[in-house]
Order: sequence, then structure tokens, then C-alpha cells
Amino acid sequence: MKINICAIGHIRKSPEEELIKNYIDRFDRIGSIIGIGPIKVIEKEDKKNKGVRAEGQLLIDSIPSGSIICTIDENGLELDSHGFAKKISFWRDNGNQAVTLIIGGASGLSKGVKEKADLSISFGKMVWPHRLVRVMLAEQLYRAASIISGSPYHKA
Repeated sequence: MKINICAIGHIRKSPEEELIKNYIDRFDRIGSIIGIGPIKVIEKEDKKNKGVRAEGQLLIDSIPSGSIICTIDENGLELDSHGFAKKISFWRDNGNQAVTLIIGGASGLSKGVKEKADLSISFGKMVWPHRLVRVMLAEQLYRAASIISGSPYHKA
């Protein structure tokens, strides 16, 4: 099952980019063993600055057909790491070909994107910078793969 991270904005050379690449590389090594991955990052940008609806359409247009859609939103379901790993396993075990995790822009996600989502998850009620959300998502994907594979990375 492929994993897509679809986000508004581009992360250029930065410490966040290095962290994201590190966690994705680590995920891909474990994921290939357990039938999950690789991770593909899809970055979109509203170059004409038309707002959240335009960003939403860019995101919707980027979702591979047949993909499970999971948004990252402050009002989403709060899962612990084991719960997130169980969701990933469930989707894989039920024959899904892909999961697309969506991160909106600075103004959040459009109503259209939220309505298309099969699930919405939250990293808590605090608002996080989008660069850090990508780092946290990449790390949680790696942690989920570690939990699924029985690797000792997750010690809780």
C-alpha cells in the first residue's frame, strides 16, 4: 500500500526537510518489509493566491484515484501512536492500494477536502507550523511502521 503526503507549500533546503527525508528513508526501509510504502510527497502551491478553496482543489486533484483520504486537522480524531499504526494496518490489510495524508495551507483545509476525507486526525488542539506538521507526520509514519513490524523504536 502506497503512502502519499499531499501538502500545500514547498519545503526547500531546511532542517525540517532533512528531518522529513530522514524519517521517510527510515520508513521506506521497514515499510517495504511489511507491505507499506514507499512514501511519496506531493507538494502543491496556490501560485495565484486564490485562497483556501483553490488550495483545496489543488489537493483534491492530487489524490490518486482509489486512495483512502486522511486529513491532518486540529479538529480531527486524536489517536495515540498505536491507534495510528492500527489504522495503517487496517487499511493495508483490507486491500487498499494507497493512503493519502493531506496537510492544508496556512488557512487550513477547504470544506471540499474535509468532505472527501475518510478520516481526519489531529496532532492535538494546538496549531502547529505546517513544516513541523510534515516532520511530525513523517515521524509518526515511521513510528507506525516500527510498531507494525515489532521494531524496538517505539518503546511505550
